[in-house]
Amino acid sequence: MDGQTERRIKDFLEKIPSGVKVVAATKCRSIELVSECPAHGIFAAGENRVQELLSKYQPVEGLEWQFIGQLQTNKVKYIVDKACLIHSVDSVHLAKEIEKQAAKQNVTVSILVEVNIAEEESKFGIHKEETISLIRQIAALPHIQILGLMTIAPFVENPEDNRTYFRQIRQLSVDIDAQNIDNVRMDILSMGMTGDYMVAIEEGATMVRVGTGIFGERHYQK
Repeated sequence: MDGQTERRIKDFLEKIPSGVKVVAATKCRSIELVSECPAHGIFAAGENRVQELLSKYQPVEGLEWQFIGQLQTNKVKYIVDKACLIHSVDSVHLAKEIEKQAAKQNVTVSILVEVNIAEEESKFGIHKEETISLIRQIAALPHIQILGLMTIAPFVENPEDNRTYFRQIRQLSVDIDAQNIDNVRMDILSMGMTGDYMVAIEEGATMVRVGTGIFGERHYQK
């Protein structure tokens, strides 16, 4: 890790309050770079693609692997024993496949339910009004534990434009928690990325997913 990246991480972490967990979005980052994260205060890596998670996956002391991208049912079997948290569950169909594969491998999988809080057609996630119904159905699956909610807010120039969405999903998590559904916890509210994580934190995020803000701009291979 070069000195510029070290300084960027240090400056970034100084802005993060205690109680908020940072997930380094490691898409297109080398395993060599990712493996240095714990030494600099970042203890979770989040991958968007199953293939990339599998290519990088290895035990790194102090580092946990999470899956933060859209998950296809035919790839669930590859990650249920590797990702300590799956952020992007938005259907009973996907949850049942996770349950099936987790039962085969005798593991319990921690998940977040992804909510499309802005109801963007281009985004995955369940609509707010359908969230509690989905959670009740998933909660009955014995090899899955629901730990909270995740959302991807719209890409905006002014992060203040997303404050209303962060506030809405925070209230949704409070409402769900108040229902005391068995096998459901609302410990995690995963929202906020490089452009808007500070607003997300102000509105109650307990987990932020940041890539460029930690590592700098990505350099994609041609």
